[in-house]
Amino acid sequence: MSKSHDYDVLVIGGGPGGYACAIRAAQLKLRTACADLRDTLGGTCLNVGCIPSKALLNATHHYELAVSGKLGALGIDIGNVAFDLSRLMAAKDDTVSSLTKGIDFLFRKSGVTRLKGKARFEAENSISIDGKQVTAKSIVIATGSKSAPFNGHAIDNPGGRIVDSTGALSFSMVPEHLAVIGGGAIGLELGSVWRRLGSQVTVIEYLDVILPGMDKDIRAKALQILTQQGMTILTSTAVERISQIENGVTLSIAGAEGKRTLSASAVLIATGRRPNTDGLALEKIGLQTDNRGHIPIGSKCETAVRGIYAIGDVTPGPMLAHRAEDEGIAVAEHLAGLVRPISHAVIPSVVYTSPEIASVGRTEQELREAGVSFTKAVFPMSANSRATANREPEGFVKILADRETDVVLGAHIISETAGTMIAQVAQAMEFGATSEDIAYSCHAHPTHSEAVKEAAMGIRGEAIHI
Repeated sequence: MSKSHDYDVLVIGGGPGGYACAIRAAQLKLRTACADLRDTLGGTCLNVGCIPSKALLNATHHYELAVSGKLGALGIDIGNVAFDLSRLMAAKDDTVSSLTKGIDFLFRKSGVTRLKGKARFEAENSISIDGKQVTAKSIVIATGSKSAPFNGHAIDNPGGRIVDSTGALSFSMVPEHLAVIGGGAIGLELGSVWRRLGSQVTVIEYLDVILPGMDKDIRAKALQILTQQGMTILTSTAVERISQIENGVTLSIAGAEGKRTLSASAVLIATGRRPNTDGLALEKIGLQTDNRGHIPIGSKCETAVRGIYAIGDVTPGPMLAHRAEDEGIAVAEHLAGLVRPISHAVIPSVVYTSPEIASVGRTEQELREAGVSFTKAVFPMSANSRATANREPEGFVKILADRETDVVLGAHIISETAGTMIAQVAQAMEFGATSEDIAYSCHAHPTHSEAVKEAAMGIRGEAIHI
């Protein structure tokens, strides 16, 4: 590679997409650097997103199993059950610290140069990092996203009453009543954490459904389960104003019951995220964003400016860490001269409630709107032996296949292990497999994944256990 630049590849952003891109590029012998503003690598996902939220979801899930009496039903008697919030938070922080240090080690192992500071473009092949200029033959923008603002309300986390997902990961005490604005994955996951620890949780969703974009059967079942667990979920409801009062907040809402006021201890704003391009000085290189702030890209993640690439949340598409990682690796391989197609049609998504909710491919509604002829089959988890043995009967596996070719078009799962189960279908779809391919693959018994096999068999009406 040319020595006329400081680096062959310079990645702006150290999140899942950025650090994966940098490590892979270095593995392929490209002189690589990664610029990031945080003291620790991993981006939002690892520091204040995916990982800490899952640590709290796991801990509170175990607590709820103990305190709810579910373990007693299995013959396991536990005395007084209590939690220590400060120790829960410390364990969460320890998990984050361990993983961020791990990425730092991988950078050193792979030979990635870490550049700490705020990066901004000076020219097409040049950026400044806190005033120091660095050049690279190729630059990859992987700056991720941040919480979207809501009606001009300022976020006052940490420790405040109007918080985003970052603040909701670090409450110093359990809110008596937590209002959650937004019925998507972030709102439902963090709402679940605090409900398990004793909060009254009210989820307020502007649309008429929770989990917008997911399959209708998934949405209906998720609403039923989460309501049974104790969440109050208000759909078709708008939040018109949030006011801070002495001991909490009040929300002026308008829904089917008309306008009313809802009082809460704190409010979590979980109305989505927006691309993080602030301060990059994209105008200096003539790179424009679309009307939603995303950087448009081509099939190889290339932008309109030669030598500049963009991956992950900063580009159009699902804002998912694994999508960013996949794109980052693909871009690194492309820059090293390898052929690496990127498939945006097969990106699984998971909601880590209990049970988990997972989807990949197209929904039944999307297929109907597109006029695609398809066959569907649904297999209930209550008929799965492992789920029954584990006392986890809630949920189902739904598979959609092309009526003519039998190629799998989508899968939608609610199960305690849905996030793991969906990987099998995603891999099958990546290779153009049919439902018959899945049905004829031997699955270990007893496992939750047998429900995937049974759903695939159900496409031809051949499921065994229903």
